[in-house]
Amino acid sequence: MKNFKKILAIAATMTMLPLAAVAQNNPDNTIGEGQPSSTLPPSTSDDDAAPPVAAPVTPPGGVVRQAGIGGQTAYGRAGVLELGGSAFVTRAGKLTQINFSPSIGWFFMDNLQLSAILGINYSKVGTSSNMYFNALVEPSFHIPFSQQAFGFLGLGMGLSFVDQENAGAGFALAPRMGANIMVGRSGILTPSLNVSYSTHAAQTTPAGALLGVSVSYGIGMGYTVMW
Repeated sequence: MKNFKKILAIAATMTMLPLAAVAQNNPDNTIGEGQPSSTLPPSTSDDDAAPPVAAPVTPPGGVVRQAGIGGQTAYGRAGVLELGGSAFVTRAGKLTQINFSPSIGWFFMDNLQLSAILGINYSKVGTSSNMYFNALVEPSFHIPFSQQAFGFLGLGMGLSFVDQENAGAGFALAPRMGANIMVGRSGILTPSLNVSYSTHAAQTTPAGALLGVSVSYGIGMGYTVMW
């Protein structure tokens, strides 16, 4: 027991010596490297201000007029409005396919366009023929290769309608890629490759209508003008 008391006394002495040294060097009797509370500002809640975010910038009115050669605004710039359409004809054996697609497009940001496209399609295989229509909204990205040539990628999405008994309306998806080539002051020639997927009711059964899918491929040529 006497040895245990001696050990406690030695331990207490070793613990108090560093604290005494700190107290001599630190008249405020603080522990650690902090500062006395009396020298600090009072604790308050703080709401950090959020940094400003970027927003797309469009010209006044949203649409640029007289874009193209001779003006200050080139194809692909924000505010450029594009009007026109495309067409293609496919003839292979007993297959005949004709497509006409008027369109209007607006560059809501530099090199990013939003287009509305109405597709009118006629196809005939042998003696069987049908008509189908697409109404699409297509976002597209246009990449400048030079001042006169752009490449583009687009993905049209919307509704389709097949003019057949019990077919009705469905969903349409139409990826497209091609080039935009400047012609004259404000014309754009647009060769493109496209694929069109459309759904429709293919057959009516006692359990309901079966869903059919139509797929077509095409090489088209379009012509548009900048507003």
